[in-house]
Amino acid sequence: MAGELASHKIKIGFIGGTGLEDPKILTNFVEHDLTTPFGKPSSPLLEGEINGTPVVLLARHGRHHQFSPTNVNYRANFWAMKMLGVNIIMGSNASGSLRENIIPGEFVFFDSFIDRTTKREQTFHDGQPGHPCKGVCHVPMLPAFNETLRKSADDLKLPHHDKGTIICIEGPRYSSLAESNLFRQWGAHVINMTICPEVALARELGIPYAGVALVTDFDCWKEGDRHVSVDVVTELIISNAEKTKRLFVHAIEKIGAAKTELLDEVRAAKLVARNSVMIDPAEVLEHLL
Repeated sequence: MAGELASHKIKIGFIGGTGLEDPKILTNFVEHDLTTPFGKPSSPLLEGEINGTPVVLLARHGRHHQFSPTNVNYRANFWAMKMLGVNIIMGSNASGSLRENIIPGEFVFFDSFIDRTTKREQTFHDGQPGHPCKGVCHVPMLPAFNETLRKSADDLKLPHHDKGTIICIEGPRYSSLAESNLFRQWGAHVINMTICPEVALARELGIPYAGVALVTDFDCWKEGDRHVSVDVVTELIISNAEKTKRLFVHAIEKIGAAKTELLDEVRAAKLVARNSVMIDPAEVLEHLL
């Protein structure tokens, strides 16, 4: 496919919100207004460099936050990244804390997830006319997130937790008190509305992927604290935008240092994706070649 990178190069995609779609963090940037077989992505993609490393930025909810979590075109977002040759993706996720020891302003490099969404397209292999992915994909989700990417910003001097389970709800409403307490009983550490289906789509494309939660609130389970609201979440995101940018710039430097290891993992991820598809052997999986 045009735009795919040679196997010896790394190009990093970042999907996020406030601060990360700012073109000023890139050098030599250009804008791509793409159309994919799955429709338009949430916004034009910005491609440039950070410290010499090729990077592509995408605003998950659109540049004016016009798409609700349910209405984000996740498949188009990830396919557009692939069209530009991205072979590693990281995402930022504003999240609520479900634990006393995870406080607003901290980061969580989660290592597993619980999916409570119900209305989203979860696979590229949907059998629809004009869609390029044939067969049925039964992709494994262990590990759900790439370990090398998860640890790429671990030594940055910012308060963080190096593992945890993130639960993804449909939204756009926040949880009830009963739901929040139930999710705590299930062992979840943070709660969010966008990690699914991103994690599954990345696995289907054979792209190593990791997310980081920026904790904005204590959801609604914690008595005596400010409960989650748009005002609370927005205030924390804006006040921590610079910290989030520092985190991802540092991650890029670490990814560059782990280039050889990550290229091996890219190849391994593509092999897993190929082997997860049940298909007539005579068919060619063009999107994974």
